Amino acid sequence: MKNTLQLLHKKLISGNLTVAVAESCTGGALSGLLTRYPGSSLYFMLGVVAYSNRSKEKLLKIPRKTINSHGAVSGIVAALMAKNIRRIAQTDLSLSTTGIAGPSGAIKNKPVGTVFIAACSKNKLICRKFRFSGSRAKIKARTSAQALKILTELICAHSSA
Repeated sequence: MKNTLQLLHKKLISGNLTVAVAESCTGGALSGLLTRYPGSSLYFMLGVVAYSNRSKEKLLKIPRKTINSHGAVSGIVAALMAKNIRRIAQTDLSLSTTGIAGPSGAIKNKPVGTVFIAACSKNKLICRKFRFSGSRAKIKARTSAQALKILTELICAHSSA
């Protein structure tokens, strides 16, 4: 993960790209990783931990109807979180995470470890579903690591566009 993070840090700086993050299940861990290295203030503009449905509604402008019909842990909510935080922060790129880190919170068809990660640029949206296993800490760490990989993928797509 260290190599992924260092590569991402260099790509963001060399590409003169900015990023914002909307986190739920990672609880700030993703923002912590993105700001690990000196110089991250050149690209990291905003990190929001919208843990509750109410904060997703109020801060990230996710319609209550969408949350009620699809659930906060869903691809559509992850995609809207990424799109909306990018718009709010006026950044080139954005990332979002929403999921069930456990040990409780599982619902029908969404067991503990169900996670959605979205990354967004002006012209591209990547949204993927994962099922991670392990402890709460491991699920949060795996989610954050996968989010960094998806952001790297988005940067490569952004650079070739």
